[in-house]
Amino acid sequence: MLLIAEPFLKDPNFMRTVVLLCEHQDEGSFGFVLNRDYEYTLEELLPDLSGMDQPVYIGGPVQKDTLHFLHQYPEEIPGGFEVADGIFWGGDFELAILGLRENRFERDKIRFFIGYSGWTGGQLDLELKERSWLVTPARQNLVFPTKPDQVWKDSLRKMGGDYEMMINYPVDPSLN
Repeated sequence: MLLIAEPFLKDPNFMRTVVLLCEHQDEGSFGFVLNRDYEYTLEELLPDLSGMDQPVYIGGPVQKDTLHFLHQYPEEIPGGFEVADGIFWGGDFELAILGLRENRFERDKIRFFIGYSGWTGGQLDLELKERSWLVTPARQNLVFPTKPDQVWKDSLRKMGGDYEMMINYPVDPSLN
């Protein structure tokens, strides 16, 4: 599922974001913010990966010392977990890098994240009841977009109707 931040959510970690929810259980939930650029590329984070100017995204505020990846290559990158239809989390990192280096993988079908988004048991359920998040099925074209900075708007647009109007809501309605 995708969690789409409602237009007036003030939390700076999640304002106008879309989160791919990878797991949701009684013990807690986790996922990755899809539309927050990180200031460094993969090669800048890991110097032994010179030539890998692959963008990195901020997956969330939790454990920002960890690197994760999503991909669409389950046969070529074993060990990953399918978190949505055709969307895989993790797997053999070395094979992921090798596939990118050898140009066997399309750059926009594998995404790297620093940190992740996490909720303790019941926390996300409470936020959903408070309507902090809109929920829609995860789609490959939103998880692996050509323009990640447009994912929030594109997600609302795909939901249609009243949701599409939210695209034009101001961040802070009191300033209107």
